[in-house]
Amino acid sequence: MTTVRPSEQMRDLGVVQYGAPVLAEVARPFDLPAEKDTAEQTVETLFAAMERIARVHITTRSQEMDEQFEGCLSFFDVRGMVPRPLTNTVVTTEPDGTEVTTVYERGLARLVAHEIDHLDGLLYTARMRAV
Repeated sequence: MTTVRPSEQMRDLGVVQYGAPVLAEVARPFDLPAEKDTAEQTVETLFAAMERIARVHITTRSQEMDEQFEGCLSFFDVRGMVPRPLTNTVVTTEPDGTEVTTVYERGLARLVAHEIDHLDGLLYTARMRAV
């Protein structure tokens, strides 16, 4: 069984990884309506990427849980205690249809679960314990 690093798996799905120059570039707004076609093509490209990434599903989770402070770039000033499994096993589908199984542990398991929640339309705040 070949072990694929999670960053390689995300890269293969089209997610730009640390070190890519584009991550340091400042985005420019579209000149609308002049660049309407380019903007629509960009949105289509983003939706296609989301579909590839949405193929990620948690197939098993450890019973052992960990509760840590968690936040999100979408709620930058909000932090809360969120329980997550210490281990996740995730199956992704490559563009050619090949399935790849990856086991994530501890911090990376938390991060992957957080991102999968986004794909499912669930925010981490819904997992926070009531105080």
